[in-house]
Amino acid sequence: MAEEAGERPPLPEGNGRAWATLVVAGLLEPVWVTTMKLSDGFTDIEWAAATFVFLFFSMYLLGKALKMNIPMGTAYAVWVGIGAIGALVVGILLFNEPSDLLRLFFVLLIVAGIVGVQVTSK
Repeated sequence: MAEEAGERPPLPEGNGRAWATLVVAGLLEPVWVTTMKLSDGFTDIEWAAATFVFLFFSMYLLGKALKMNIPMGTAYAVWVGIGAIGALVVGILLFNEPSDLLRLFFVLLIVAGIVGVQVTSK
């Protein structure tokens, strides 16, 4: 019936476009977190507005990926993982946050977890 109404049927799991959408959504996470930091507790209105724009698009794309039938738990884990790693890297590169070997090892564990969740999703 959805096809009759002009709507597309949901794409199958593992679809490359769904995963690409999810990755872009995850990559927007460190962008909005960075703009949030730059907003100085939402006191700088331009950076605060940018935060909400990037946050909206990150969540919007997460929702689109879910609609394309990536399992919810998998999508959320990958989205958060990409965002966490991205925020950590931005913190190291732009805000002189610590980058010791033990911290980087734990980032590697997050990457391994993201890959594991994606590989085992059905």
